[in-house]
Amino acid sequence: MKITIQDVEFSYNGFPVLKNVNNKFEKGDLVALVGPNGSGKSTLIKCMNGILKVRKGTVLIDDRSISSFSPNELAREMAYVPQSENRKAVLNVFDIVLLGRKPYINWKPTEQDLRITSDILNSLNLDHLAMRDFNKLSGGQQQSVYIARALAQEPDILLLDEPIANLDIRHQIEVLDLLKSLSQKGITVIIALHDINMAARYASKIMMLRDGKVFAGGGREIITKENIENLYDIKVKIIENNGHTFIIPDGLQKHH
Repeated sequence: MKITIQDVEFSYNGFPVLKNVNNKFEKGDLVALVGPNGSGKSTLIKCMNGILKVRKGTVLIDDRSISSFSPNELAREMAYVPQSENRKAVLNVFDIVLLGRKPYINWKPTEQDLRITSDILNSLNLDHLAMRDFNKLSGGQQQSVYIARALAQEPDILLLDEPIANLDIRHQIEVLDLLKSLSQKGITVIIALHDINMAARYASKIMMLRDGKVFAGGGREIITKENIENLYDIKVKIIENNGHTFIIPDGLQKHH
């Protein structure tokens, strides 16, 4: 299932945040959206799943505009994991993940809904947490539960806004390993990321945003010294080691 962004523009209170954004992602891509703060990464994610209505242009799932989907239809195709949620309700992990079945539930959860929820917890090695109070989990565990809830929607496309922003390095790797394995199973995974090194390590495609525009897009070949320096206004060194690319900051750019 592919997702296409066509001539997308979006403004907050008259201030343009996205300007003529175009790109196309195929089934099984793991896409990293990277760029400085305020470049439009989170806004683009929210436009892609219809939380924000685009001012101009369209987002297509397999050549069908997302605006033509009902909310339940869209939720079966595409799931969204926000950066954080203010969750005050005391729910256990199983019930949080079961909420992902909402697009399929008419009156009450069926045996199939309960089985799918249980299977997802098991496949993500979260079954031992099923009856735990969600609010008492670590940040990494909570993020994994949010991903499990999204997977309970059985989506073909998974959108995540800074899923590793508040995690330590071990949990960052756990979450990104999980997302990579999901993409290898055919889910299209699109992640807004701050960490350019994690993007270089995990993403099959990279979309660089600056000032609401596509600065560069493609495979890992676009991770060049020139692109990174111009994207972030810094100096960098790029080191290749064991097939991996490492970007090392080397000071700020001097503007004359």
